Amino acid sequence: MPVAADHLPRLPIHVHAKGLSLGILATVALVFALQWAEKFLVPLLLGIFIAYTLNPLVSFLERWRIKRVIGTTLVTVAIVAGMAVTAQRLQGEFFSILEELPALTHKITKLITDNTDGSPSTIQQIQKAAAEVEQATTNATSGGGAERRLVARRPIITPASSNFKIMDWLLAGSVGLATFLSQATMVIFLVFFLLLSGNTFKRKLVKLTPSLKRKKVTVHILEDINTSIQKYMFMLLVTNTLLALLMWVALRAIGLENAGAWAIFSGLAHVMPYFGPLLITAATGTVAFLQFESLRMVLLVAGMSMAVATLVGMVVTTWMTGKFAKMNPAAVFVSLLFWGWLWGMWGLLLGVPVVVVLKVVAERIEGMEVVAELLGE
Repeated sequence: MPVAADHLPRLPIHVHAKGLSLGILATVALVFALQWAEKFLVPLLLGIFIAYTLNPLVSFLERWRIKRVIGTTLVTVAIVAGMAVTAQRLQGEFFSILEELPALTHKITKLITDNTDGSPSTIQQIQKAAAEVEQATTNATSGGGAERRLVARRPIITPASSNFKIMDWLLAGSVGLATFLSQATMVIFLVFFLLLSGNTFKRKLVKLTPSLKRKKVTVHILEDINTSIQKYMFMLLVTNTLLALLMWVALRAIGLENAGAWAIFSGLAHVMPYFGPLLITAATGTVAFLQFESLRMVLLVAGMSMAVATLVGMVVTTWMTGKFAKMNPAAVFVSLLFWGWLWGMWGLLLGVPVVVVLKVVAERIEGMEVVAELLGE
């Protein structure tokens, strides 16, 4: 028999209006503060996560009786030198891509604006329709008949060529490159000083904790954060290096130009969960279309890129993430949407480590059990 509405089980909810309002205002203020402090927080978090990842190497050198300042210098110099050597070996391919940009832009513009049968192109038809709508609106809002007749005789001007200027694009890219290099320099120095300090900040944080019980909880939280971040960054290193190697082999076998540069791009883009494979597929498919001008080759390159990214992401990354982080995939995806909206590409890169740290802290602090349960498996 159906249960009467009056006899359905009900859950009493007690709402403290003042506390709820203050919580909403505090959350909104925190979100705006995070967005306002993006240029400071992004290099800081990136440097902290990289320092957590490289700290075991410095500790290993310390066990071999190498002073920490020397070990930190050796590790930092080795990382920077490795990046410099990789960039030097691939600089020819990157410069080749930059040199081909004007030709690629011209080809894209021609494909969009030109039609082989002499009929107006899609861009021209859209511009003509927009001009006719504007003319009709002006006629409807005109006051006098003379003005209406004057507007009616106004010819429709359809641009014959694209107004896209490659120099404006290159100028914007140069400014973005300069900003990236300055932030990368700050991150390198931050990583160096964090590695040099060792456990100093951890000891100070534990020392500032008032009671012995809280000291123990703080130690456990710091140890769990250290372990979780190191495991996650190790997973990123393994999976993205594997993907870059597989992409290089696949693109080189297909015959795509500058395969090494696109393999490096794929390895870096795959750092962003979910969105990285889509970006890799779109970029390699576009390059294949511009090089081969064949739908079959576009499908081959895009399909190969998606297959490699899916293989590495679904098999290796999923297995290692489940073993190390034990995160809820839905919660991770929602958090990526939030951090991506907040900080853009950097948010997609740093979103998962931030959520991992939040989950570790929530598991150890009373009152945050709901957050830990939502983020966990």
